Amino acid sequence: MSWLAAIGAATLAFLASIGRIAIFAGETLSHLFRPPFYFKEFGQQVLQVGYFSLPVVGLTTIFTGGALALQIYAGGARFNAEAVVPQIVAIGMVRELGPVLVGLMIAARVTSSIAAEIATMKVTEQIDALVTLSTHPMKYLTVPRVLAAFLVVPFLTGVGDVIGIMGGFLVATKTLGFNEAAYLQNTADFLQSSDIFSSLAKGAVFGVIAALMGCYYGMHSGRGAQGVGAATKASVQAAAILILAANFIFTGIFFAA
Repeated sequence: MSWLAAIGAATLAFLASIGRIAIFAGETLSHLFRPPFYFKEFGQQVLQVGYFSLPVVGLTTIFTGGALALQIYAGGARFNAEAVVPQIVAIGMVRELGPVLVGLMIAARVTSSIAAEIATMKVTEQIDALVTLSTHPMKYLTVPRVLAAFLVVPFLTGVGDVIGIMGGFLVATKTLGFNEAAYLQNTADFLQSSDIFSSLAKGAVFGVIAALMGCYYGMHSGRGAQGVGAATKASVQAAAILILAANFIFTGIFFAA
């Protein structure tokens, strides 16, 4: 029965991890509206999460939009349905690919950075120094990062949606022979306000997940360089899995028939 015991132990460890993360998220939420507020730290995180992530978001989404247009055109040609390229690119980018790609890029870039930074602070006892100076580590380190991600990632998602659609537009008009005005008109006519709202809502949730995982694993990292590396790796893995799971749940909520 050792195999059954191993499965049970892994299940209990998984549930315990979920419980610890939920408690950590609850503590973060409880500190969100209570002073003191560290506006300088918040401003720095807005730049780190938002402004400095624009290049990778733009490059990722424009190439994805272009590749999506090519794939849809090639698939639609089998059924004489090449004209659906603008509509499918728009709905694919706004509903799914835009927010998911932005979330994963934020997990790769921001979550890893947050986890490594906080874990290093823990290893070098800087977090203990904050406590000595009567500064709550969660208010100083976690709250500004989570709040910045919550506010900025929806903006990045909107930018990524637009750039992705433009990537499909460029490929379709310059390579596949689509009329520019007709392409843009079909895109505008097909998208609905609910599509845009769902994309931005997903972006906000994905941003919170990415920042929260970086802070959690950074705060709970092991000692030494190995602990910092393990915390960084675990944070990105957890953030990516939770983002994909949250995307599935939100898609079911917004678009279930």
